[in-house]
Amino acid sequence: MKLLFCICLMMGLLSMDVNAWEANYDEDKIPAYELPELLRMQDGSAVSTPDDWRTKRRPELIRLFEEHVYGRMPGRPEGMAFELLESDGKALEGKATRKQIRVRLGKGVDGPAFDLLLFIPNHVKRPVPGFLGLNFFGNHSISADPKILLSQSWMRNNKDHHTVRNRATAASRGTSSRRWPIERIIERGYALGAIYYGDIDPDFHDGFKNGVHPLVDEAGGKRSGAAWGAICAWAWGLSRGLDYLETDDDIDAARIAVIGHSRLGKTSLWAGATDERFAAAISNDSGCGGAALSRRCIGETVWRINNSFPHWFCHNFRQYDNNESALPVDQHQLIALVAPRPVYVASAEKDRWADPKGEFLAALHADPVYRLLGLEGLPATEMPSVDQPTVGRVGYHVRTGGHNLSPYDWEQYLDFMDRHVR
Repeated sequence: MKLLFCICLMMGLLSMDVNAWEANYDEDKIPAYELPELLRMQDGSAVSTPDDWRTKRRPELIRLFEEHVYGRMPGRPEGMAFELLESDGKALEGKATRKQIRVRLGKGVDGPAFDLLLFIPNHVKRPVPGFLGLNFFGNHSISADPKILLSQSWMRNNKDHHTVRNRATAASRGTSSRRWPIERIIERGYALGAIYYGDIDPDFHDGFKNGVHPLVDEAGGKRSGAAWGAICAWAWGLSRGLDYLETDDDIDAARIAVIGHSRLGKTSLWAGATDERFAAAISNDSGCGGAALSRRCIGETVWRINNSFPHWFCHNFRQYDNNESALPVDQHQLIALVAPRPVYVASAEKDRWADPKGEFLAALHADPVYRLLGLEGLPATEMPSVDQPTVGRVGYHVRTGGHNLSPYDWEQYLDFMDRHVR
């Protein structure tokens, strides 16, 4: 990897010395930093009432994150349409109803579209609450159910995220099912909606010519520094999935939590911040650009993430490579943007790349907004022990193990939904 980095450096593709390639995991080497104030406007005026937050500070923070981190998100596209491809009331041995819906984002059958896979419990009164999330390997990967449609989109694999296939194979059915305990979710009385993120925007950098970007970007036109990146596009797709759920009489669209793991955890936080229809937001091991404070510069940094994944964020974010202190925002403010709705941040003990302590601190420093709104925020002031969740309107846990979305994580999220959303 270091040899590859040096070659790129000589070719002018990167502009940082080789030592920056090495990640820092030493708390003693964290640079001194001061977080941007959560309850103070850019002009220095204080935010002292709930109305100040709702009408002044919150819109200001959304604009700052759009301009400097994620890019500007378009609205609902004209001509969007929903096509029910299949409905089966006897899925999962009769425990659930399975629906597959094609969400068409442009006019005509050749326009961009994605498939929404929906499992709805049969044993509870409808409409039901639920979860909506993106997956990494196609809807067919979250369950071995042979009736789930195989994705026809670009597919990634574990060795080379840029590998392009024309379609998924049957052998990939159910390969991610451990991350999606569908039967347990159904048993607890919740629906689950899943969308393959590659349907919305393939996860490789081609100059933003693929996915949904052409719906908004002018053909051949120069993109602005605040034009939307992939994370923003994926979050936009989640909102379009929620648009469908609002039309489905089996689903209580006012009680849907948006959930995501890793880069899709970054996405779920931005979706929860920008779309107030989501009843809750859940971030699992989201790290840099997600729940972790950027200014700590531990594990994955702004420079590292921008050089590894230049398509994830807006171009303006690159000016903060090794310059995090100049950012007008940090991730505690992103978490606070979910308020007054509940938000859960989760880490993994061995996932140092995602900076568990930085994720906890971001959740902690989001607490003042919840208190301002008269709600309990995060109950803890010190990072809890492993496998000891701390849960208020803001929830947090760090669990045993590494970077993954585990059954343990899901049990905490289901309990969190029982407490705040059901």
